[in-house]
Amino acid sequence: MSDELPEIQSADDRVEASLARKKHKKGNVWVEWVVVVAVAISAALLVRAYVLQQFAVSGSSMYSTLHNGDRVLVNKLSYRLHDPRRGDVVVLKTIESIGERDLIKRVVALPGETVEYRQCVLSVDGVVVVEPYLDPEVVKPNNCGADQGALVVPDEFVFVMGDNRAGSKDSRDLGAIAFDDLIGRAFVVIWPIGDWQWL
Repeated sequence: MSDELPEIQSADDRVEASLARKKHKKGNVWVEWVVVVAVAISAALLVRAYVLQQFAVSGSSMYSTLHNGDRVLVNKLSYRLHDPRRGDVVVLKTIESIGERDLIKRVVALPGETVEYRQCVLSVDGVVVVEPYLDPEVVKPNNCGADQGALVVPDEFVFVMGDNRAGSKDSRDLGAIAFDDLIGRAFVVIWPIGDWQWL
């Protein structure tokens, strides 16, 4: 009898040790999940802050390239790597004077260029710019918005216009836009699916 007792205690000890290990593993699994979730949230916030962000189009100033309610992805890193380019669709920071947030427009003239817009014709440095992105059913001779006299775009600024020239508040009203006021370049429409396109 006395010889068997240590074996029983030893078996009990093994069971307790096994239970303790399982509890410890269970605790580790919860810690791992908390770490994974924290890392995922941090990565998403960093990406949103510095790399990519989704924006909803509000209004018709970019019609028919973009429609009210379209959702676009904006590359916020673009202009840290290179200067804006003519034709880029850009999102601008909030402009307090007109009470609108995050305007979306198209870059039509770059620093040092002379831009002019008369009777629906855009000229840069005296050369007419071909604009295949404009919808001829929207921008017509009797519906092309305000003219813009010849203007030299300052260094570190761009001149922007909406694709719906008659329905856009843009550099014709606001003046040239500083590089620092560009949030980034919109490069794709992601929603609704029927409007999906590269910009």
